[in-house]
Amino acid sequence: MRYFFDGKIEKKEKGYMIQIPFNVWEVCKQREVIKADMVLDNKIIECELLPKEKGNYEIHVEDEDAIQVDMNQKHKILLHVNGSLIKMDQNSPYSFDNPIRKIEDMSVIIQPEDGLCGQTCVAMLAGVTIAEVISVMDCREWQATMGRVISALNYYGIDHSDIIVYTEGQPAVLPKCCIMMEKMGRFCHYLVHFDGKYYDSNLGVMEEYDMSKLLGYLEIKC
Repeated sequence: MRYFFDGKIEKKEKGYMIQIPFNVWEVCKQREVIKADMVLDNKIIECELLPKEKGNYEIHVEDEDAIQVDMNQKHKILLHVNGSLIKMDQNSPYSFDNPIRKIEDMSVIIQPEDGLCGQTCVAMLAGVTIAEVISVMDCREWQATMGRVISALNYYGIDHSDIIVYTEGQPAVLPKCCIMMEKMGRFCHYLVHFDGKYYDSNLGVMEEYDMSKLLGYLEIKC
């Protein structure tokens, strides 16, 4: 997967670093030092993601790459991490060419208990029950990371962008359909945007949304 966000290079004791605005453990299945590459100022740079604590990481940029970049301003960064998804589509009867359904409308589903918002978003998009999605994803309350959500979308043949866009509370124009992520304490809360409305598994259908709460989104192609 690829991740798009604004970042600034900082000089630290261990070298030049860029803070990553999301919890890597929640999005990727990898830990320890992670090999990656990124596009910074139209240049492809090989890099390492170095752990800080509890899933927070920073990108280590080699000196020769960092000194060519203006360190006084933020830059658009496209980060690519290989092997960050859990495979759950090996025996799927669906594919992007044969999805479980064509998304032309949306019905809200209210989660029966807290911690199932990721599974509920997939259920709304696929038009199935939360129970079925829990079985497919093989995860219970508070376990639906974005990596697992994307893998479940793949299982159901629901096409999506391969880039997660992180807006970090800045104004954003959302695509027609997407899964939205907002920060909620240690976790992310997920909801669906479709055709100008917001489908929240806690609050129901909303006509408006405060974009300052938005951490980022994944576009769903429909």
